[in-house]
Amino acid sequence: MKKILLVACLAAMPFVVQAAQDPEAIFNRACGACHNGQLPMAPKKGDKAAWEPRLAKGMDHLVQSVTNGFNAMPPKGMCMDCSAEDYKAVIQWMSQ
Repeated sequence: MKKILLVACLAAMPFVVQAAQDPEAIFNRACGACHNGQLPMAPKKGDKAAWEPRLAKGMDHLVQSVTNGFNAMPPKGMCMDCSAEDYKAVIQWMSQ
């Protein structure tokens, strides 16, 4: 029974995506400089109205924009050690 449970857990692991870093820590270190309101084009953390049209484009589109850079945002959004999962987590955190 234990072997079956272990195999089931291992098989499910690739489908569980989790950020390696804390979204708030990423925001404070890399995103907050622009997304705290200092840069008018950057949607402010917690501004649901500003985030709504961006989220409507889909998370993959947003992650691609962060990865490649968009308008004034540099590639990787100043978080050079972030993974796609980290970007997803911080975008979700900022848009709440």
